[in-house]
Amino acid sequence: MIKNEFMNWFDFSGKSVVITGGAGLLGREICLTLAKCGANISILDRVENLPMTLADQFVSLDCEVLYLQSDVLDKAILERNKKDIISRWGKIDILINAAGGNHPKATTNPEHRFFDLPQEALQITFDLNLMGTILPSQVFGAVMAEQGEGSILNISSMNAFRPLTRIPAYSAAKAGVSNFTQWLAVHMAQEYSPKIRVNAIAPGFFLTDQNRFLLTEKETGELTTRGKAILNHTPMGRFGNPGDLTGTILWLLSPASEFVTGIVVPVDGGFSAFSGV
Repeated sequence: MIKNEFMNWFDFSGKSVVITGGAGLLGREICLTLAKCGANISILDRVENLPMTLADQFVSLDCEVLYLQSDVLDKAILERNKKDIISRWGKIDILINAAGGNHPKATTNPEHRFFDLPQEALQITFDLNLMGTILPSQVFGAVMAEQGEGSILNISSMNAFRPLTRIPAYSAAKAGVSNFTQWLAVHMAQEYSPKIRVNAIAPGFFLTDQNRFLLTEKETGELTTRGKAILNHTPMGRFGNPGDLTGTILWLLSPASEFVTGIVVPVDGGFSAFSGV
């Protein structure tokens, strides 16, 4: 009986989940995991169509998914997305703000000094990560406020704990995401319902399409100097796999953590705990 009760915590059957950036590498892993747990998935992403490889995986799972082209920086589009989601599922139980990333021109290197980074690239990076978390939280969080319950999960970063070299706007924006997570957790619980929870995860270093060739050499696949430095400061000695996020995410979204709100959980192989000596 006790075992069945624990297993039921991670049964998301009938839950309506909205995930921004759901077609990305990490986002799609989250989508598929929740679909396997029975959730109804609404994917919001900038790309016009759901990637075929991801569509095929959903077909193999025999689950329903709603795909909507979106823009996390356009509130009018998000409002239209909300209407479509409510029309399809009737509610929104979970919001996962997974859209984000860095702009190449917002990265310092020997050819691009910090002083010369273009304002547009810095603004795009900052807005995508921070405003791209705040605006969906406004639009879809309003539904949770009306329902009196729900869960929001934001994606912060190791950069929020200690800013990394070369990516100033991304680091600042992710620090903002962590701060906003705490603020929104208090606001929703006090102003609307203690059954609305807001938390975040802070992934360590995962090989994605955006950073793969910052961490590994394109020609040889060997680690770059930056990649070696990261692994030397990661006690587990490896980069993360997308599946490494799912256990923490399921816990934060499930009744198993119903007294947890306003926290940022590192999923980083020990990187944030290691002083370097």
